[in-house]
Amino acid sequence: MKIKNILFLLMICLIACNESKHNQTRVKTLPFYNEATFTPHWILPNDEALDSFHKISPFSLTNQEGEIITEKNFKDKIYVVDFFFTSCPGICPKMTTNMMELQNEFLKDDDVLLLSHSVTPERDSVSVLKQYALNKGILSHKWYLVTGTQQEIYHLGRQEYFVEEDLGLNKEKDEFLHTENFILIDKNRQIRGIYNGLNKTSINQLIADIKTLKKEK
Repeated sequence: MKIKNILFLLMICLIACNESKHNQTRVKTLPFYNEATFTPHWILPNDEALDSFHKISPFSLTNQEGEIITEKNFKDKIYVVDFFFTSCPGICPKMTTNMMELQNEFLKDDDVLLLSHSVTPERDSVSVLKQYALNKGILSHKWYLVTGTQQEIYHLGRQEYFVEEDLGLNKEKDEFLHTENFILIDKNRQIRGIYNGLNKTSINQLIADIKTLKKEK
């Protein structure tokens, strides 16, 4: 009986250790990404070389509350970006589930925000986004669902966040934008990571990497 109790305690310890590993990053600092190839650049956060690195350009979109959302909403914030549409029957529900995990993980952390762009803005009006948010339990102060012009959203996806580039795709600017990638942006609006939004291990790594970013000075 005593042996069974010991084995049971060992199993609990192993499970706890595995869970804690999900919140540990593999590195002490994250690389910067400057171009669509997603080649990592290992540079100190205060290095002057970063002055010439790619930074997300100003933008203006509308969220599920009808509020204008710009880059100013993300000043001194870490945020995670993805691209979806509310009527998507394929990858989007799983992406939303995994983004919800991020919402729950950082619910009380004002330094972390989430930003989901509709790639069918002509269909995803403010009211449609609002209903989608209500159905999914999305909190508007933490997670912005945004719509705007297709031109601006597609430009942001392809030219600012490089969201499709790791797939080796070469699309025209007006071709449908659809990808499972999540992009991690730091407090200076610079790209620090790309993750598979459908993969649990990748989401765990993203959570760990956000915690690493929070330690940067």
